[in-house]
Order: sequence, then structure tokens, then C-alpha cells
Amino acid sequence: MINYKRYQKNPVVTYPEREWPSKEITKAPTWCSVDLRDGNQALIEPMVVEEKIEFFNLLVRLGFKEIEVGFPSASQIEYDFLRQLVDRKLIPDDVIIQVLVQCRDHLIKKTFEALEGVKQAVVHIYNSTSTLQRDVVFHMNREEIIQIAEQGTRLVKEYAKDFEGKIILEYSPESFTGTELDFALEICTAVQDIWEPSIENKIILNLPATVEMNTPNVYADQIEWMSKHLKNRESIILSVHPHNDRGTGVASTELAILAGADRVEGTLFGNGERTGNVDILTIAYNMFSQGIDPRLNIENVNEIIEIYERLCKMQVHPRHPYAGKLVFTAFSGSHQDAINKGTKAMKDRNQEYWQVPYLPVDPADIGRCYEPIVRINSQSGKGGVAFIMETYYGYKLPKAMHKEFADVIQRISEKQGEVAPEQIMQEFKTCYLERKEPLHFVRCKMEDVSDSNDTYDTIVTVTYLNNGEEKVFKATGNGPIDAVHHGLQEVVGKKIKILDYSEHALGEGANARAAAYIHVMDKESGKAVFGVGTSSNITRASLRGLFSAINRLYYL
Repeated sequence: MINYKRYQKNPVVTYPEREWPSKEITKAPTWCSVDLRDGNQALIEPMVVEEKIEFFNLLVRLGFKEIEVGFPSASQIEYDFLRQLVDRKLIPDDVIIQVLVQCRDHLIKKTFEALEGVKQAVVHIYNSTSTLQRDVVFHMNREEIIQIAEQGTRLVKEYAKDFEGKIILEYSPESFTGTELDFALEICTAVQDIWEPSIENKIILNLPATVEMNTPNVYADQIEWMSKHLKNRESIILSVHPHNDRGTGVASTELAILAGADRVEGTLFGNGERTGNVDILTIAYNMFSQGIDPRLNIENVNEIIEIYERLCKMQVHPRHPYAGKLVFTAFSGSHQDAINKGTKAMKDRNQEYWQVPYLPVDPADIGRCYEPIVRINSQSGKGGVAFIMETYYGYKLPKAMHKEFADVIQRISEKQGEVAPEQIMQEFKTCYLERKEPLHFVRCKMEDVSDSNDTYDTIVTVTYLNNGEEKVFKATGNGPIDAVHHGLQEVVGKKIKILDYSEHALGEGANARAAAYIHVMDKESGKAVFGVGTSSNITRASLRGLFSAINRLYYL
């Protein structure tokens, strides 16, 4: 049995006055991408300079206004990358770059050397504050940990005096989720007192879930408590930097926004140490799905995926929210049927708002296509097959026909697994459109005749093949279909009832072909089947459909 007794619960926050549960997200936060630092350091094969430049350009196109570009004092490639951005003038005027640095003099000095020529930058300093790290890593007490943060702040302030561009300070009490709230407040306040922020020149206080240690509501309590207890709150940009150790990074971030966070640091698709950083794209798409402007250009997720996978050498999971290859795909028959009916209702009603069962957003709005929405396997049902036929090929199968054709595809899927749309269409041709044996319609001559009551009958002369031998029959009815129906009864020697008939255009315009569906039943046995015919002439399509139905009824 798993030894769960080795572990203990992490403490929660006693905070009954919480207000965040009754709030709603109404606008996007300030986004800061940390793909080029936190994300890059988590790659098996970190990006080289030119790859990082391509990734930076992607982030700019996506609309990120704050981008952490790395740790320029940590390695030469990090330093060189920042210098390339500056020297090649790749940083737009409305984009603020961010650099990370430890609270050490020589590292901060080198960081400012790397920033030379930058118009505005966030210098992000940090030190770990958690009870565990104070004990087992640093062997320091609270006062000594505060001194590290204070010293780093003084150094940045000193170097910023002679810097030509604008410097914004960001401070992170790293491992905030494992830090006592009163101590987190004390150390952040100490940094504030030295930096002396104002409403015009704010400080960023970043409260990271460096390790997710509890349920998202606890993180929200921590964020709201800090937001309400920090002094001069109007001079602070309260930022969060959630990781995903418990798999709840997105939920933690959304609740943190409710709790007062102004800014979110994260990565594309959640790349980052261990289980990753919070996925900014998922949060942004969540907002989009609620009618909130995400303030990012995320309408082409396929392009984002292509660049991300190529540069990071990592794959987006097929079930990843919004971006995964299978997230807009339904294999379940009931899901397929609901999607089919929902999309039809949207068109019929000309609805302003998107409302389709199982599809929280229109895939087309984020650059996905409708092709993978319904995929057919042994779990699929009649609605899914009908959806494929209409969406891919324009055939609007009568509702009564859905099960008949779905049963054909079901038998195939049980043998081979998933059935591709192309194979479904080929089976449709084989079962219906090309069902020309033994009776094959060739041509029909029609003549309308009237009687004394001014009613009309149709006399048809039908040329057809019977097992390859050309033959002719004549018959009369109240229209072409009825007349040919009577003639075919004589040919096969059976009593046949036409149960239903429908037709529609395949495509648009004067040259569109027509599809006709005829449902027939043998009166003696009660067996009923459909036939389908197509032609540029609706009457010819109907007669072909009738021949198809007779062949399927008696000669399968």
C-alpha cells in the first residue's frame, strides 16, 4: 500500500473575510512571458541565440508587452542574446523587456551592462523566503533573509541612477507559497521602503507559486491577504508566477486574479520546470470563451504550435486545452449527434453568440478547422457519420437514413478502428451511388398526358441494363418517380412502397448537382432501405436513386 503517512498537509490560511469568491474576471491582466528564461532553462536542449530571437519575435506578434528575456549575468549566451536584441533594434518601443538577477553586486553590475541602450526594462531580483529553504538551504533567520532583499534593492537603485533608460524594479519572495504571510509582507515592505515607489513609478511585487503546495483557493487567500495588507497598494503592480506541480496552475492563476493580482507571468503551453509554468494561452482562451478581450493575438493557434514545437523541441499534448489536435474532436456518438444538431441550429437561427454543445469556442475563431471535430471509430454513432457526410461532402442525409449508413461504417470501424472521411465517402459511393447491379438506369423518355378532368399522368419509357443486357419498359404514374416505380415493380415482380423522398442541391449556383434520396419498402417482408442518386438534372438524380434503392432492397 502506498505510504501516504510520510507526508503531511501544508498549512492553509485562516482568512474568513475573503472576498474573491464573489468576484468575476472582467478583464485580462498584464501578461509577462517568461518563455525565454523560465521556459528555456527547462528545455532538454535550450535554444540558441537565433532561435531565441525567433521566439521573441513570435511573442511580440502575439501582443506581449512584457517579455522576460533571460538571466544575462548567468551565461554568455544569455548576455549575447540580450545584446543582439538591442544592437539589432528588435525591441519595439511599446515592449518592456525583463531580466532576472540574484541580489549580488557583480551580477547586478553585469546585468546593467547587458541592458545598455534599452529604453525601458524590468530588473527582477529575488531570494528564497520559505521556511524550508531558510532552514535546509541557507541556514539563515528572517532578518538575514531580509538583508539579502534589501541589499539587492539598494544595488539596483544605485545602478539605475546612472542608467539612461527607465528601470522598473520587480521583487519576488521566491517560494512564496511556503512562506509565512507575515514574513512575506515584512520582506516586501522592506523592499518597498528602500525603492520608494509611487503611483507614477510603480514597483512590481511578484508572489510566485514556485511550488504548488495546496489547492487553488489557498493561493487566492494568500494573494488577497497580501493585496489588502501591503501598504501604498496603489503604487504596486501585484504579480503572480504560478507553477503547475499539482496540475492546478490555471485555476490558481484565475483565482489569484479574482483575489487582486494585476499581472501574470507564464509561458506558452505551460513549458517550465517540473510540471511547468502556468499556460498563459489557456487562461487567455478561457477569457476569450467568456467574451473577454484577452489582449493577445491568439487567433492562429496552429502557427503558435508550429513555432513552439520547432524551437522548443517539445510536443503539444493532443489533449492540451484549445491547442491539442484532439480537443475539438468527438468520437462519442452522443457528442457527435449534439454537435451536429448544434451547428445546424446555429446556422438555421443565424445566432449572434456561439452556442454548440461540447464546443466552448468556435474552432475557426482560433485558427482551427472543422475537419477534426468529428472522427469516426467504434464508439461513434449515426450523428457523427451524418456530420462527416454533410460537412465534408455536402450530403444532407435524411434523418431516417442516418442509422442505416452508420451501421455500415460501424462494422468497418469495429474491424479496423478509426475510419477516415475519405473511406466513409467511398463506402457511401459503393453502397448507394454506384449500386448499379443488376439494374442500371440508362435514360428515360417522359410524356405528360391529360384526361377530361384536366388531370395529368406521366408515361415513361425507361431504358435500363439488367445484368448488362439492355432492356426497356413503359409505365404510367402521376409523375416520373411514380411511373418508374410502377415499372420497376413489374420488372422485379414485387410490391414496393415509396416511404419517403427528399432532394437538395450539392453546392451552389446554376451548375450545382442534385442529390436525391428515396426510401422504399418491400410490402411483403417489410424490409426498407434507402437509395441515392446524383445528377445535374433533379429528375435523373431521383430515378437513379430509385434504381439504387431497388438494387439494395433485393440484390444485396
